[in-house]
Amino acid sequence: MEGPISTHGQVTNLAKHIVSVEHDHWKIPDGTILAPIYKRICGFILDVIFVMSILSILGGRFDGRFRVMLAWDITTWNSPDFHHSLAWAVAILLTHFLYWKYTGLRFSRSLGQRVMGLAIVKENGDAMESKNWEIRAFRKLFYLIPILQFWLISRDLLRIHKRHTHQSEIDLSAGSIVAIANSLPVAHRGPIK
Repeated sequence: MEGPISTHGQVTNLAKHIVSVEHDHWKIPDGTILAPIYKRICGFILDVIFVMSILSILGGRFDGRFRVMLAWDITTWNSPDFHHSLAWAVAILLTHFLYWKYTGLRFSRSLGQRVMGLAIVKENGDAMESKNWEIRAFRKLFYLIPILQFWLISRDLLRIHKRHTHQSEIDLSAGSIVAIANSLPVAHRGPIK
């Protein structure tokens, strides 16, 4: 005699199966723990501090302040020397893009995410490809643009909190999830360094 609950196929986690049928969007491996918001925020902040520190050191100082700060100097933007501010703004965006793309390709996460114990993988737990990292890196650049960043970050934090997959708009566009690295099954930890 069968019990009151029956499952079809090889369903090992009934709750996950119900969510996947209901939302048609839950393919991550069993046991994977999705990253909490505070770890994602800390990872992002650590990344920005790291990249900006490198740019500050490499750019040097002028008139008692780091040259990289010209990117946010309103008076320079409104002067005939605005090209200095523009050059530093481009340098900041380009450096962050390359940092996020290549640390992702190399480690399957950025250095800040590594410190926080996070990993970025495809929704099914597989390693991401170069085009996925480019999408993530490009979309994260909008978090660096003053004023726009407050709206975008607030919107994404709200959506991460509300979605059962804890995905931001960036995650959805790149087909990725942010998980606790040690919670991924051993078969999916290969590219994570």
